[in-house]
Amino acid sequence: MSRRYLTIWFRHLTTDQLAIRKPELKGKPFVLAAAERGRMVVKACSAVASAKGIEPGMVVADTRAILPEVEVLDDNPLRAEKLLRALAEWCLRYTPVVAIDLPDSLILDISGCAHLWGGEPPYLKEIQTRLRSAGYEVRAAIADTVGASWAVSRFGQISPIILLGAHADAILQLPPAALRLEAGILARLQKLGLYRIGSFINMPRTALRRRFGADLLTRLDQALGTAPEQIEPIQPVVPFQERLPSLEPIRTATGIEIALRRLLEALCQRLFREGKGLRKSLFRGYRIDGEVQQIEIGTNQPVRNIEHLFKLFQLKIATIRPGLGIELFVLEAPVVEDLSIQQESLWAASNQKHTAIASLLDRIAGRFGAGAIHRYLPDEHYWPERSIREASSLQEKPAITWPDDQPRPVCLLAKPEPIQVTSPIPDYPPMLFIYKGQIHKIRKADGPERIEREWWIEQGLIRDYYRVEDEQGARYWVFRSGHYENHEPEWFIHGFFA
Repeated sequence: MSRRYLTIWFRHLTTDQLAIRKPELKGKPFVLAAAERGRMVVKACSAVASAKGIEPGMVVADTRAILPEVEVLDDNPLRAEKLLRALAEWCLRYTPVVAIDLPDSLILDISGCAHLWGGEPPYLKEIQTRLRSAGYEVRAAIADTVGASWAVSRFGQISPIILLGAHADAILQLPPAALRLEAGILARLQKLGLYRIGSFINMPRTALRRRFGADLLTRLDQALGTAPEQIEPIQPVVPFQERLPSLEPIRTATGIEIALRRLLEALCQRLFREGKGLRKSLFRGYRIDGEVQQIEIGTNQPVRNIEHLFKLFQLKIATIRPGLGIELFVLEAPVVEDLSIQQESLWAASNQKHTAIASLLDRIAGRFGAGAIHRYLPDEHYWPERSIREASSLQEKPAITWPDDQPRPVCLLAKPEPIQVTSPIPDYPPMLFIYKGQIHKIRKADGPERIEREWWIEQGLIRDYYRVEDEQGARYWVFRSGHYENHEPEWFIHGFFA
C-alpha cells in the first residue's frame, strides 16, 4: 500500500489561538514579541497585521512605523509547541499517526484512513472545515511524501491533493523554499537565478552537491520519495486498531453497541488471520465537542471470541457520556498474544471448565476492576512475604509445588499488623492477644516455627511463628519478632486460617 501524507500548515498559529481566547482581538492587527539582543522583535503576527506588511523577525519599532495602531503582546516561546500537541491529539480521530512539525505544522500519515470518510477530498474538507470553524487559518495538502505535502501546503497554487505518483511534477513550479532549505542555500540559488525547483532538479547531482552541499540533495530526495523520511508520532502506533466514523453523531446506547459490535467483528477477523488473541482492549468515542470517552477491558487469556468481548464491554457502556454525539469510534488492542486455531478449539470445546472460569474472571474484573482478582503461585523463598508471587495469567504454571511440610494460612496479610500479647515465659505461645481492640483468649496453640531472615536479601530479626485458636474457634498465624534476651520483642498477626 502506498503511503499518503497530509500536512496542515497553521499560517497564524499562536495569534489565531489568542484571538479565539480573547474575542476582542479578532479583526485587529496585533503581534507577539519578545526581547532579543536588547530590542523587541516580532515572533508572530495576526492575519490582519500580516496583510498590512508586518512579518515575523521585524523590530517592533518598525512595525509601529508601518502601522501605528498595531497592538504588541508578550510572546510565550512554549506556546506553539503546547498548542500543536493539543491539535495533534485532536487529529488522532482522523489517523493514529500524527506528528508535530515545529513551529507551525502537523504531519499526518493518512494511509488507509481516508476511505472511511469517502475518499481524500471529503477527508481533507472535513479536517479543514473543522479547524477553520474553530478559528484557525489553515492550508493543507496530501501527497505521497512528507516533503511534497509540506511544499504544496505552503506554496501550491492548484490542487491540494496530489494524485498517486504525481508528486514529482507537483513540485517543479514551486520555489526552492518549498524544499525546507536553509537561508544560506536559498540565497545562493536565488543569486544564480534558480527560482524554481524545476530549474535545477535535473542538474548533475555532483554539481549540486559541490555548489550547494548535501542538504539540498537530501531534501530533494525526500520530496521525490527516493530517500526515506521518518516522522515521530505523538503516540505509539497500535498495530491492531479499527476505526468507524459516523454519518450522524451517535447519542444512544444502542448506536454505541452497534458500532462496538462492528468494530469487534473487524478486529477479531484481523486477529484470526494473524493467529493472535487480545489480552487488553480499549474502545474510544470521539465526541463532536472534542472530548474523548473511553472504556477498557482485560482478559485472563488471549481471546478473539466476539460475543465474550462484547459482553465485557457491555458492562461499561453505561459509563460513556455521548454528549451532543460521537462522530468517530476507535477500537484497539494494545496487548495481544499468540492464539492458534487449535488453542481456540480447545478453549471453546474440550476445556469448557477452564473456559468458564476464565470468562467468569473476565466478567468480575470488568464489573469490579482488574485489581479485584489476584492469582498467586509459590515462589522459592522462606520468608513468608516473598514465598508467593502474583501470576500474570490464568495459564501460568508454578515453577515449584506448594510446600506442604508446614501449615500455612489461607489469608496472608500483605504486611504483618502489630498485636498486644500476654505470654507466660519465653518460647511459650501467648495466653491472649488484642487485635483491633478485641481480646482473643487462646484455647489451643502450636509452635514455635522459627523462620530466619534471608540474609542475602536483607538483614533483620528472626521470627517465631505460632498457630493459635481462640475461644470462638478462629485460628490465627502470629509471630514474635526477635529474642527476649536482647529486648522486649514485638508481636504481630500475619494470617488467618480457614
